[in-house]
Amino acid sequence: MLGSFLEAALNINSRLMKPCLTHSLNLFSLSFCLLFFFSLFLPSAILAQSLMPETVTFNSADDKVKLIGFMYLPDAKLWPDARPAVVMLHGRSGVYSSSAKQYDATTLAARTVLWGKFWADRGYIGLYIDTFGPRGYFKGFEAGTNNGSRPREINEITVRPFDAYMGLKYLRSRADVQKNNVFLQGWSNGGSAALSTMARGSVGFEKPTPETGFRAAIAVYPACAPVSKHYGSRYQSYAPLLLLIGTEDEEVSVAKCEKLVGDSPSSTLSNADGSDLIFVRYIGAQHSYDTPSSKRQAVAANVAATEDTKLRAEAFFKKHLVVPFEK
Repeated sequence: MLGSFLEAALNINSRLMKPCLTHSLNLFSLSFCLLFFFSLFLPSAILAQSLMPETVTFNSADDKVKLIGFMYLPDAKLWPDARPAVVMLHGRSGVYSSSAKQYDATTLAARTVLWGKFWADRGYIGLYIDTFGPRGYFKGFEAGTNNGSRPREINEITVRPFDAYMGLKYLRSRADVQKNNVFLQGWSNGGSAALSTMARGSVGFEKPTPETGFRAAIAVYPACAPVSKHYGSRYQSYAPLLLLIGTEDEEVSVAKCEKLVGDSPSSTLSNADGSDLIFVRYIGAQHSYDTPSSKRQAVAANVAATEDTKLRAEAFFKKHLVVPFEK
C-alpha cells in the first residue's frame, strides 16, 4: 500500500526508487528511502522558508504600540553591501489576506508579497509596515467606510505618516541599509498616507527634505480628497513624487487627484521648491489594479497598468538614488 501510494503521488519510475516502492523493506532500505524522500522535499521547504519576510517590530512615534514590519531582503550573495530601502504602506484592507485566521508573515496578502519580492529582487530592502494590526484592526476596513467612521488612531493623514517616519528611523538604524537612499510607496489608503508623509509641512516630520526624510515616493491610486482637505487645494511635496491612478477607479476620485496637483493636463508638474510630481492616469484601469487576483487581472487595462507601474516604479527610484546602485 505504501509503495503504490508513493508511486502514484510522485510518479517516480527510476531504477533508484524501485526498491522503495516494494511492500517489504529491511531496516537499511527503509533508512535509505526516508533519506531520499527528505532530500526531495527538504530543499523546497528551505526555499519556502527563505522567501518568507523577516518580522521586525519598532515603537510608534507616541510609544503606545509596537508596529510590525515585514522585511523582504535581497539575496545577500548578489547584494552583499548596504542596500537602498523602500518603506511600504498598505491599503484600507490591511497587510494580510482576507481569508487569514492568524496574522503573521505566513498570511500576508498577495499584493503585499508581490511588491515585497519585487523590490528585494531588484536589490532593495522592502519594509512593509502593518499600521492597523498593532492597533487592533488586523482585518482592515471595507470599501466605502472612509466617511469619518474609521478610528482616529489609524488616520491616513494625521497618524500613518508618523508610522512611515518611524519605519524610516528603523531602517536607518540598520547597518545593511543605505541611510540616504530610503524611499516610500503606498497603495490606496496607504497612498494617501504617502502623500501626507511627503507633503511640505508633513505632520510626521518637521521640515523634511530629501536628505532628512524620504528620497522620493510613489502613491498608487490614493484618495486625494482627504489630502487636499488637510494641506490645501494645491499640493506640494518636499521630494520627487510619482502618483498613479486608473480612470475607472471605483473607490477614489481621479478628478480630485487632478485638482490636487493643479488641474493640469500634463503628466509632469513642478512644485515651487523645484521637486517633480509626475501624475499618470491609466485609461480603463480600476482600483487595486495591481492586485494579482483573477478578477483584477482579467481586465486588460489592469494588466497593462500593473506592468507599466512596475516599470515606472523601478526607473523612478533608480533615477533618484544618491549614488547609482547597480548589481
